[in-house]
Amino acid sequence: MTRILADLPDDDIRWLDARAAEQGKSRASVLREAVSSYRAEAPKDWLEAGFGAWKDRVDIGDSVDWQRRERASWTRPWDDDYEDVKADFPDLFDAEDDRQRQIYLDMLAGKYPEPKYPQSK
Repeated sequence: MTRILADLPDDDIRWLDARAAEQGKSRASVLREAVSSYRAEAPKDWLEAGFGAWKDRVDIGDSVDWQRRERASWTRPWDDDYEDVKADFPDLFDAEDDRQRQIYLDMLAGKYPEPKYPQSK
C-alpha cells in the first residue's frame, strides 16, 4: 500500500475525525473507505455504462425479437436475404419493395438493354 500526504481544511479534518470516532476506526481507514466508495460511483467506460440499459423495458416485448425486427427493417430489395427477411416479417415490406426487388433481379438477369448515350461531337 502506498502512503500519501494530503492537505485538507481544518473543518474537514474535524469532520473526518468525528466520523472515525463514531465508527471506531482510524482516520486513514475512513479515508480508504471514502475513496473506495467514490471510485465505485465513478462513471465506467461508455460500453459498460450502456450495457443492460434496456433490460427493464417492458414496452418492447422480448428484446431479442425486437432486435431482430429492427434489423429486418434495414433490409432493402437488393439485399441477398430479402426473401428470407420478408418471409419472417411480411408487414415490413410493401408492393413497392417487391417491384424494386423485381427490377433488381431483372437487371441481374440482363433483361434491360445497355443504355445508349448520344455520341459527343
